[in-house]
Amino acid sequence: MKIAVFSAKPYDEDFFRKANEAFGHELFFFESHLNEKTVQLAAGFPAVCVFPNDNLNRAALKTLASHGTKIVALRCAGYNNVDLAAANDFNMTVVRVPAYSPYSVAEHTVGLMLALNRKLCKANSRVREGNFTIGGLLGFDMHGKTVGIIGTGRIGSVVATILGKGFGCRVLAYDPSPNLHYEEQGVCYTGLDQLFSQSDIITLHCPLTAQTHHLIDEVAIAKVKPGVMLINTSRGGVIDTKAVIKGLKSGKIGSLGLDVYEEESNIFFEDFSGTGISDDVLARLMTFPNVMITSHQAFFTREALENIAQTTLGNVANLELGMNCPNEVPSPT
Repeated sequence: MKIAVFSAKPYDEDFFRKANEAFGHELFFFESHLNEKTVQLAAGFPAVCVFPNDNLNRAALKTLASHGTKIVALRCAGYNNVDLAAANDFNMTVVRVPAYSPYSVAEHTVGLMLALNRKLCKANSRVREGNFTIGGLLGFDMHGKTVGIIGTGRIGSVVATILGKGFGCRVLAYDPSPNLHYEEQGVCYTGLDQLFSQSDIITLHCPLTAQTHHLIDEVAIAKVKPGVMLINTSRGGVIDTKAVIKGLKSGKIGSLGLDVYEEESNIFFEDFSGTGISDDVLARLMTFPNVMITSHQAFFTREALENIAQTTLGNVANLELGMNCPNEVPSPT
């Protein structure tokens, strides 16, 4: 099947071409994001492959459908960037990669915690300048600290294991569907208010839905423990960035680690080193010494990219053969 792969970088092309040796699809790679302005590029393709920074709203999907596209293959787990109701109206099938490597995101999450806590970037910069003093680099033992995990799916569960078993943290968790297996291993499920008030570190691993949009807002921040570390490697819209900036300024939030940003779609994965960024909110965040931001790279491991390419192309192959695809995103009811 002919597949138009959007938001494609050289590493995407490498891993997809390698995985495609087992499938034989016709792959065409476009560096452009797919949205209603660029949708004409997909004319004549029965399948499009998209990433979180592509925007498949009703207008884009209508044009895709009119040009013969039947399959939207997400090479990621989240699907908040696709209007599922519109896809259903236009008889389009949406598939995703529900699990690629939970370890990749979980390990990056813990890496952010360690880097912020022990001020590793500042320490490295200082030493490179010939300054070997350690004043201002004071951290804390992770052992014995309380970590609140919001969302205990595949990724959140791995984070719980790493922190609970590996670091000896007390792990609190909030999830509408508690994982009893992890509860038996010492994870304590609780309400959000208790998680906010007791956690030294809060890490977010929930999907972006109407219920989780701006879950971390001014009201939530008022409930957290003073000086809390906040980590988000899920979706940018889960936190209200302006409210978080106020929390950083007041000291209510002691440190912040982000791999996602609510307005990242036209920023992340691009190079602005020669021009600077025009997003004032992100620019303000980057002025804080206790903030670490990575460019949606938590998933970026060799194992994860291999799994993403294989699953994405396999999803399309299943649909092409008329088989049931377990990774199909259900239409909204």
